[in-house]
Amino acid sequence: MSDIAIMEPHAPPRRGVSGWKALERRLFSPGILILPLLIFLLIFFFWPAVRLMSFSVMTQNSQGLIGSPFTLAHYVGFSEVDLYQKVLWATIRISLITSVLAAILAYPVATVLVRGNIVTTRIITLIVIAPLAVSVVVRAYGWQLILGNGPTGLLNYMLMNLGLIDSPMTLLFSDAAVIIGSLHIFFPMMVLPLSSALGKIDPNLQQAARTLGAPAWKVFLRITFPLSLPGLVAGFTLVFSLASASYVIPALIGGPGSQMLGNMVEQQVLAVYDWPFGATIATILVFIVILINAVSMRLLGGRRIKASAS
Repeated sequence: MSDIAIMEPHAPPRRGVSGWKALERRLFSPGILILPLLIFLLIFFFWPAVRLMSFSVMTQNSQGLIGSPFTLAHYVGFSEVDLYQKVLWATIRISLITSVLAAILAYPVATVLVRGNIVTTRIITLIVIAPLAVSVVVRAYGWQLILGNGPTGLLNYMLMNLGLIDSPMTLLFSDAAVIIGSLHIFFPMMVLPLSSALGKIDPNLQQAARTLGAPAWKVFLRITFPLSLPGLVAGFTLVFSLASASYVIPALIGGPGSQMLGNMVEQQVLAVYDWPFGATIATILVFIVILINAVSMRLLGGRRIKASAS
């Protein structure tokens, strides 16, 4: 009897259970789970962005209505006015300088976060992340007090009392002030992805290079920097994108002489009520950010191809 029982075929699975499992797999598949987020982004992000970009090729009549005829006159006018070109290059210059400085300063901070002891790591993490809890407007006003042009400015007051300068420096309402404020606000966006990339590097690689006699700077250039490039590219694109679209910092500590494209969009839309031209400036800003991101990803892809080939 035992042999017969062993030879009996297994009972087929019940159709009700298998059907429920198949339905459950379909309902909780990755495509279905991400569908609410895609719908939300489509309604509240992509559609308004496409709508705003479409304004840039439309005409606004005397009553303020936007529609046909379609035209490229706004882009032509932007390219022909020297003021707009000056603001465009100032935006690119300030954003690039901010991103480069953030990358230079983020490497030692990210290295301490990854390689330091637990107490040091927690303190540095708190210092880096804590400013994110404070409003950008509050921090901008704080930099106004620090970078004040007169002798009452905190930085000028300290330097004059130390005898390092004889007269107050002009720091506020300049490109330097915008770079300093932007660097302070967007610095965590560089540190966090860079520290994540550095944490994935095997410390034995660096230790082996040092054991073979390579100096610290060569270990960084030949091992640390290439392997941390994905985090650097991610941080660079984040900082550049946020700095180029910044509005509060240039408005509060940059002044009229350090305007950026974000300020011009606000002026055209809210002050001049010229929605098509404001949409033109916004579209140009979006394409600049996309171009920088594409170049960064292309460089990262080229480095990966070379690394895999070698």
